[in-house]
Amino acid sequence: MADPSTAATEAPKAYGSAPGRWSSYMREIFASRRPPLLGSVNPDNIEAAAREKLKDSPASFNFIFGYAGSGETYRNNRDAFKRWQIVPRMLRDVTHRAIETELFGVTYPSPLIIAPIGVQGCMHPDGELATARAAGALGVPMILSGAASRSIEAVAKANGSGPRWFQLYWPVSDEITLSLLSRAKNNGYSALVVTVDTTAIGWRPHDIDTVFLPFIHSVGIQIALSDPAFMKAQGVEPFSDDVIPEFPYNPLRFDKLYLEGDEKVRHGVQLASAWGQQAVNGVFRTWEHLKFLRQNWEGPLILKGIVSVQDAELAVASGVDGIVVSNHGESLRRWCVDRGRQVDGSISTLFALERIVQSPIVKEAQASGKFTILFDSGIRSGADIFRAIALGAQGVLLGRTYAYALAVAGQAGVDAHIRSILAEFELTLGLSGYRSIAEILGKAEEVMVKVE
Repeated sequence: MADPSTAATEAPKAYGSAPGRWSSYMREIFASRRPPLLGSVNPDNIEAAAREKLKDSPASFNFIFGYAGSGETYRNNRDAFKRWQIVPRMLRDVTHRAIETELFGVTYPSPLIIAPIGVQGCMHPDGELATARAAGALGVPMILSGAASRSIEAVAKANGSGPRWFQLYWPVSDEITLSLLSRAKNNGYSALVVTVDTTAIGWRPHDIDTVFLPFIHSVGIQIALSDPAFMKAQGVEPFSDDVIPEFPYNPLRFDKLYLEGDEKVRHGVQLASAWGQQAVNGVFRTWEHLKFLRQNWEGPLILKGIVSVQDAELAVASGVDGIVVSNHGESLRRWCVDRGRQVDGSISTLFALERIVQSPIVKEAQASGKFTILFDSGIRSGADIFRAIALGAQGVLLGRTYAYALAVAGQAGVDAHIRSILAEFELTLGLSGYRSIAEILGKAEEVMVKVE
């Protein structure tokens, strides 16, 4: 009888799986004879592990976990997925599958995009750097949040040759806005994602109940603190990349030091107040203002936070290159993707996507290649990715669950979670009878059934 300790190396490693770049991850786990790095591939279990990891800083966990109001939008987001059920087809040659995806003229290894979650330094000491390293190594595009706890430059360095986009919380000052765009361009961020649903912070009970807002202590405004234009306006030099928030973030300690007159803390609060007058301050932009960004950004310009058919059509008319259908679910601080963080009672993003792609104006623009539709809010599995693509999304944003993985195991955790969800998607695609994204994109009525 074979020695159980060597059985994994002697047995065929292809048992139970099929060829595929991402689905091989499952083979690796079985062959290792060890549980997954995160202890589980189930997002609910990873969420629980993150909660346990941050048990001494529960407000930090709730910052990512929380949702707007009563959580109705969060429940709407999840319930919408349940209504669309995949109908697998059999006896098709889908042995070899490919999930490469072209977005804005660039071919990526999958339709997955790492959503812009901010203040990742509250989840792990390496913060956004860990996420950037993991995404970069896998070739998966990462969107850097404008509320990051690391600078534009530091994240670009960590991301290496990986694809990266920049998410903008639009400052009031044109000079500061231009400075941010210039820094993003000079550091290899190829697309600009403008969040349009967070001109003011939504009603978030988890944060309100714990008075948890790290920005007031200059945690999560590192992009501003390292910006020459913003810091010049404050009469000080930009902070270097070495000046980073301490981990874990302890707001009570900051409050105590502030009351004791600590100069460093008080200066940080002053700078935070100044930045608060620039971004997410209740100043609402209009479609007319987009011309400024279009004139000053050469790459793809994407609006994040669109859920209305009329707004999607206006986006086409305004000349932007694409939209992210999102209700700020797992993604502000991104702020954070599937909870619905801004408007309680908002339409689910999957239903919004379904309505938007039925617009003749949007459909024509998308078919011509001039307009790209991305999806955010609620993605927790490979089957969720399948559903969103079948409904017409060309790419999907992964948010909250990778933040949980970050909290549990840093860069390695993010890497494991990305590989896990893409392995599941690739397998779901094949087991449903399809070989490529093209075979299901926008074909919801053929590949799924809607159950009311």
